[in-house]
Amino acid sequence: MLTTMNRRAFMATGSAALLSGCATTVSRRSPGSACTPLAPVKVEHNRIIRSVAGLRPYRASGFVVRREDLGGKALVHNYGHGGAGITLSWGSSRLATRLGLQGHSGPVAVIGAGVMGLTTARLAQEAGYQVTIYTAALPPDTTSNIAGGQISPFGHFSERAVTPEWRRQFLAAMDYSWSRFQIMVGDEYGIRWLPTYNQTDGGGPDPTNPLEKYHPGGRMLTRGEHPFDLDDIGIYNTMYVETGRFLRQMVRDIETAGGRIQLRSFANPADIASLPENLVFNCTGLGSRELFGDEELIPIRGQLAILLPQPEVRYAFTGEDGYMFPRPDGILLGGTFERNMWSTVPEPGAIAGIVDSHRRLFSGLRCEA
Repeated sequence: MLTTMNRRAFMATGSAALLSGCATTVSRRSPGSACTPLAPVKVEHNRIIRSVAGLRPYRASGFVVRREDLGGKALVHNYGHGGAGITLSWGSSRLATRLGLQGHSGPVAVIGAGVMGLTTARLAQEAGYQVTIYTAALPPDTTSNIAGGQISPFGHFSERAVTPEWRRQFLAAMDYSWSRFQIMVGDEYGIRWLPTYNQTDGGGPDPTNPLEKYHPGGRMLTRGEHPFDLDDIGIYNTMYVETGRFLRQMVRDIETAGGRIQLRSFANPADIASLPENLVFNCTGLGSRELFGDEELIPIRGQLAILLPQPEVRYAFTGEDGYMFPRPDGILLGGTFERNMWSTVPEPGAIAGIVDSHRRLFSGLRCEA
């Protein structure tokens, strides 16, 4: 079933103090109005430069970071992050490397070259270990390369299925990732801060929500402070990752530090047990369903339409009908949240729907005094 992605169901409502004005397609400020127009997004079908469909590796009970024995080797799993893979990458990989590297000597293996595999490999290198990545595909041919790249956890667990222990693990991962991405902000890794307008369900920031600190300065806006023909709009800050650039730079960092990358597929755990390394990190994402029999792991398909870049658009939007993330490589419009859909071929009807909903949103911008 194809459903529109509703990010607000998974995100803490928030806002940002960096931008207190409003956006509009034309300046219609009345005397004394405090509204500050923003560059409108030009949403037209003839501005689409590509469309993609990515598969998020989702588990209702949350991502897996677990150690087990495999034929005398130590195997550490690090997979199943749903729509929060980029967001949680550094933190989840830190949990995995702490679990695996303690007391270990000798080289290590990492299976998979998506964001989890690359961050796991980099942390192992920083700890002084020789790393070989074994992977069936390299960026840009990985799911991580398709991700929107907003640093805000989304769509990666069911509230009813997770344990208190897992929640602690998740918050620890989020905290480290948040800190790590901050020190990487800049053009080298394609990471930048953006104010983000967020359609909420009516509530403002909740100080009891442990995720609130990841939406700094969050507040609700009055109708006169925002340009959208919608009620209940907030604004917050977060970081965004140009995923193609980030992954390319991570590969370069790993190779510069002496890491090796070998193209190889694994049919079963016995193939992994044949590796020369005695410590193996499994970062295969959806591949863990077949490789390790994790039938709870299912794909959540997200389809995106990417428009011509607009450098002047320096804000993002999330709401009931999807999201808009501006990046140097294009304006990303999403999205869908399709359970157990395995095809990575974008559907023209879904892409058209995404574009049409955003065209209505941005053509309806208005500014109230």
